[in-house]
Amino acid sequence: MPYFTVFKMRLRMELQYRGAMIGGIVCQMFFGIILVALYRALYNSKPQTLPIESVATYVWLQQAFFRMMLASDSELLDKIKSGDIAYDMCRPVDMYGFYYVRIMAQKLMGSLMRAVPMLVMAFLLPQGWGMSLPSSFSGLLAALPALLLGLLCVCALENITVAFTMKTLDPRGIQGMLNLLMVTFSGNLFPLTLFPESWQKAITFLPYAQLLDAPIRLYTGAYMPHDALKIYGLQAFWVVILVALGAFLWDSNKKRMIVQGG
Repeated sequence: MPYFTVFKMRLRMELQYRGAMIGGIVCQMFFGIILVALYRALYNSKPQTLPIESVATYVWLQQAFFRMMLASDSELLDKIKSGDIAYDMCRPVDMYGFYYVRIMAQKLMGSLMRAVPMLVMAFLLPQGWGMSLPSSFSGLLAALPALLLGLLCVCALENITVAFTMKTLDPRGIQGMLNLLMVTFSGNLFPLTLFPESWQKAITFLPYAQLLDAPIRLYTGAYMPHDALKIYGLQAFWVVILVALGAFLWDSNKKRMIVQGG
């Protein structure tokens, strides 16, 4: 099957970037410690209802899977700007599905290469600074499918960004705007659990909260395991909506595509 072959090839390609992996681990560990220190200072001045151990765990999980959110297929973006994407239109595959599995493999392998050593180091940090164990074993098991659905959701968002790039030929505008929304409303910039209660229903319904916030809340016990099916349903709803929107935009772009050069 061509899509599975592309997925495997992209996984192997990501394994080559060991230097980038080490640099990413060092960078994310540094920012993780800085963020935890800031939250500890906040808690010292004004204690919060959410335990600092849960906030630290939230920060480390967000940092560990940071690449899952912000990794992009630079090769595809270069093809769009140069016109080489015309060659891909000759492939006997659906272009949307072809690049969906490519970006999925990139985000999956890139995240795992950084997340595993980072989380090991985070567990070794003192209590209140590092990772905590999951609230329960069932909570850990419930978080894993939610993380997979979050990956499907973020890949769909990435392909929507690419669809707009086909129109503008410059990814910086739409990519910057969507990345800002993603970082803010996924909990990476500020844990969503610390937002006012009046904001929670609206924020947690957005697709950005399905990326990492939902799996982390299952892990920490903010969402109970018996709520998992409802969370999976919301995540699957956004996956279907975003994939359908992305596929529609890609098909519309192909019908009106003009390739210049020769």
